[in-house]
Amino acid sequence: MMGSPGAGSSGGGHECSFKILLIGDSAVGKSSLLVSFVAAAHLDDDIAPTIGVDFKIKFLTIGGKKLKLTIWDTAGQERFRTITSSYYRGAQGIILVYDVTKRESFTNLADVWTKEIESHSSNKDCIKMLVGNKIDKEDERTVTREEGLAFAEESGCLFLESSAKTRDNVEKCFEELALKIMDVPSLLEEGSSSVVKRNILKQKQENQAKQGGGCCQ
Repeated sequence: MMGSPGAGSSGGGHECSFKILLIGDSAVGKSSLLVSFVAAAHLDDDIAPTIGVDFKIKFLTIGGKKLKLTIWDTAGQERFRTITSSYYRGAQGIILVYDVTKRESFTNLADVWTKEIESHSSNKDCIKMLVGNKIDKEDERTVTREEGLAFAEESGCLFLESSAKTRDNVEKCFEELALKIMDVPSLLEEGSSSVVKRNILKQKQENQAKQGGGCCQ
């Protein structure tokens, strides 16, 4: 449950806070992607499968805004799905991860994971990103980039291929998702921090007070 500040930013005074969910089959590298992103480090070995749900926090500045990303890492095993289903609610972004060397993890996107989103996601504007992980194992690839791109277009997802081990596209994955979330007014409003909301409310109250005072004078 660790948090780590992003480069050039600090944990205090963030303007927006977004909830992001990582889903997909077990052992596709969801936890490795998350740890690689938060720790900004290469991973020598695969990380042990998540039991139930874990989360990490990352502070960073994107598009001129200071963001707090709370990223939930869910277990891929079927026995945990009753636990993880509640975590879809309120998510502004969902990352679907598959392993480019395991075709079953790709076919399960349609057979399992998009159905999970339809069943449990409470946010119709939620941004989805499809990530084909483990491109460092190119000689073991069973899912082509073209197949991944076609599925992403069909499902209305952003698309990237990545490697948690070499860090190829790891930061880009989360940053592009955050930028897209900020492009959607309803999601941006949801993510606006309570500090910003209080300041907006205070300013409105002050303006109303000034207007009211002018009428009575």
